[in-house]
Amino acid sequence: MESYLFPFDSLICMLLGISFTVWFTLLLVFIIVPAIFGVSFGIRRLYMESLVKLFEWATLRMERGAKEKNQHLYKPYSNGIIAKEPVSLEQEVQEMRRGGAEPEFDMSDIFYFCRRGVESIVDDEVTKRFTAEELESWNLLTRSNYNFHHISTRLTALWGVGVLIRYGFLLPLRVTLAFTGVGLLVVLTSIVGLFPNGRMKNYLSDKVHLMCYRICIRALTAIITYHDSENKPKNGGICVANHTSPIDVIILASDGCYAMVGQVHGGLMGVIQRAMVKACPHIWFERSEVKDRHLVAKRLSDHVADTSKLPILIFPEGTCINNTSVMMFKKGSFEIGCTVYPVAIKYDPRFGDAFWNSSKFGMVNYLLHMMSSWAIVCSVWYLPPMSRMEGEDAVQFANRVKAAIARKGGLADLLWDGGLKRGKVKEVFKEEQQKLYSKVLVGSSEDRSHS
Repeated sequence: MESYLFPFDSLICMLLGISFTVWFTLLLVFIIVPAIFGVSFGIRRLYMESLVKLFEWATLRMERGAKEKNQHLYKPYSNGIIAKEPVSLEQEVQEMRRGGAEPEFDMSDIFYFCRRGVESIVDDEVTKRFTAEELESWNLLTRSNYNFHHISTRLTALWGVGVLIRYGFLLPLRVTLAFTGVGLLVVLTSIVGLFPNGRMKNYLSDKVHLMCYRICIRALTAIITYHDSENKPKNGGICVANHTSPIDVIILASDGCYAMVGQVHGGLMGVIQRAMVKACPHIWFERSEVKDRHLVAKRLSDHVADTSKLPILIFPEGTCINNTSVMMFKKGSFEIGCTVYPVAIKYDPRFGDAFWNSSKFGMVNYLLHMMSSWAIVCSVWYLPPMSRMEGEDAVQFANRVKAAIARKGGLADLLWDGGLKRGKVKEVFKEEQQKLYSKVLVGSSEDRSHS
């Protein structure tokens, strides 16, 4: 019996060996080698254009099927509130008051604050920045609307084929590339770290980082368009960008080398950090050092003072926002007094949701979610360098840079702190509203006394 099974077992092993060889050869020829030399065959662009046509057809079929069934297609993340022109607190309170009387306090004033409270709950300007971005059409992914693919048999079949392609072909391909890119990064940076400090080490470090990040970019099927490359960050400065996802780092680092800033981690991330810092002077802080603002500022100042070191990459928001807006920039990066290079990043949500909701998904879950989407498509704009003007404090400078990034990326410019994602509203915001209302009452009293 065994003599009959042996040839069959050998055949299976031989077929598996051939499959693995063919698979890795295709990866090497069409993905890894082009990534090493920074070239592209245009396959990803063709893939993106094909997806756009597919989405248009699916949306048309979806609308037609909904009409046939007399269903109403709704936007799953829309709250239905119609935006109105901003009005001052004093004007709104006067509108709420009955008649023409202007007492110091009127019971109807309570309704103003009740209404504002309900509006804040229903149409919270902060909370909705930490949920998936709303889509205008279905992209054949469940996130858009789980019920869409049940509208017609064709759409259901197309969605099923998409699941097979994404999980049966794209996911294994991307996981293989991700392990290849990260593995090469750890091994090669460790080898480069053995070289003595000098121009050769810096040159090899730059080449290794670019090569590995470009492989990781292909692990996400990322199609990136870089604009205004003449404004790319230079040594002796700080690059600041809006923050949507952890892959923002890879997006930027695949087009230029940066010194990373972050907290020391354990596990696999710790292995990567220790290998990277051997080849390049990245800035890693211990957990106990992160809250020491003076120490952080000194480490950053010392780094930018040396023009031989790479520009520092920082995300001043301190948390991920859902690709629709830019929230408050922490002032620490703008107190150093060096040149700031703003960068705006905007993702196309049709192909996949790049936003990382860290309170809902862990890192592994998030990466699997990203690798099982269609693609990551984004645009990057390098803005002209900016410096702190005379008489301008760090907060004003941070707000000016934030506004420039928001305008260029087509994002909403918000004053709220992204820390509200996990914390409560600061007392200072409550006090501001109390002061505004007190001015209304004091103003009313003064008007009557003058009359």
